[in-house]
Amino acid sequence: MKKQQILLAALAVVLIGSLYLFGNTTTPAKKTQPGAQTRETKFDFDEFISFSKKNLTPSQSAYITGLENSVIRGAVKEQQIKVYHQLAHYWKDSLNQNIPYIGYLSKAARLENSEKSLTFAARNFFEVSREMNVPSIKGWMTEEAEALYNSALAINPANDSAKVGLGAVILFSGTHSPMEGIKMIREVAEKDSTNMYAQFMLGYGAVISQQWDKAIERFNKVIRHEPENAEVVLLLAETYEQKGDKANARKWYLKAKELMLILAKKRNEKVPEEYSKALDERINSLK
Repeated sequence: MKKQQILLAALAVVLIGSLYLFGNTTTPAKKTQPGAQTRETKFDFDEFISFSKKNLTPSQSAYITGLENSVIRGAVKEQQIKVYHQLAHYWKDSLNQNIPYIGYLSKAARLENSEKSLTFAARNFFEVSREMNVPSIKGWMTEEAEALYNSALAINPANDSAKVGLGAVILFSGTHSPMEGIKMIREVAEKDSTNMYAQFMLGYGAVISQQWDKAIERFNKVIRHEPENAEVVLLLAETYEQKGDKANARKWYLKAKELMLILAKKRNEKVPEEYSKALDERINSLK
């Protein structure tokens, strides 16, 4: 994803998702997804692709099938990597579907087996997983992200991006102790205080443990370096609100709204009405 796309998507994720983090709403009913009918069902990527292709036009489905068959017939690894990338980007760029995109990205990364490709695929799995409410799909994404980061660290144990990424996956996984993830992230932050992703995740960890002042300190540090990081700005507003500091909460919600408009304008898009409405409600409640 491009940086602007990531930031705008992140704002949407936090705007909706932070309601659950801070306990201000109830979890919405979950929609059944192909390959993930129940909590106990293990997600099957190939089954998901087969189901998804049924909803495409004949020409779209035929194009994908042609690429898939070329992978089956192709005996050269470089050819397989190229086709997996073609499939990934066709699903994302032409069909606007993230699950096939990250799935094929993972297949390509495992064949390439480089730090860069493995870390990139893992980060994409993690980011998309934060938007997912279906347990089996979210579980698959978490497992994939963790495995990909571990593969990158097997190549280079000193890869700080992979360390922080793996720590973040563990922090949000729900299957590990959050402190296990925090420990990994803190090791990187203590070695390199300019690693803003590490600082951000430590701030998120402080939010989870309701250490508001620590979270505010971390988020402010990130914003000084990344003033257009919409996700951090909105989380800072949330944190101030939870602390009871209405003035600062309102200030940063207004800043988040401003960033939302800026990021949407850069992409020649309009801000979704539900996002603007949710922010306005927060801002008005703090008058």
